Amino acid sequence: MFVTSAFAQTAPEATETHEAPGAAPAGVVHTETGVAHEGAHATGPFPPFDASTYPSQLLWLVITFGLFYLLMQKVLVPRVGGILEQRHDRIAQDLDEASRLKAEADAAVETYEKELAEARSKANVIGETAREAAKSKAATDRAAIETELAQKLATAEARIGEIKSQAFAQVGTIAEETAAAIVDQLIGAKASADDIKAAIAASSPKEA
Repeated sequence: MFVTSAFAQTAPEATETHEAPGAAPAGVVHTETGVAHEGAHATGPFPPFDASTYPSQLLWLVITFGLFYLLMQKVLVPRVGGILEQRHDRIAQDLDEASRLKAEADAAVETYEKELAEARSKANVIGETAREAAKSKAATDRAAIETELAQKLATAEARIGEIKSQAFAQVGTIAEETAAAIVDQLIGAKASADDIKAAIAASSPKEA
């Protein structure tokens, strides 16, 4: 059974003045359960602001702060530090990898440019050699064609000379036959061959 402060203060008086069962003197407050009436409340400061509880509050504050500090130091800070260290290492590795790839790309570009320059130089040399070879071949072919044409022209001129000589050689005979036929038609008599030759020789133009 719990007894309130009001009941504790009035209990002795009630015991002393209690005269008969079931009769309570005026001014005496008590119940069978020891609970005060609704209007009777305990008065006092709010517990956190009660100066008598300051030492215990400070003790629990120190204990709580210590536990939180140990939690931060042993669990949270190492875990966060490990995560930051891992990220730092990963970033460093990524930067190293990027630097390596950039160096390889630069080397590849330099090699490509060098090979391209060599290919251009070789192409220029090959082109110049091809042009010189083409010029030389064209000159050789031209000389051969000119020589062949000169030979053919000389052969043709020689053939023409032979034909002219044969023609000139036959001109006299043709002239003699023609003159004999004309004389025969004109006078009805045949002229001698000597007379016809003499007449043709006299009418032929003299060579300078």
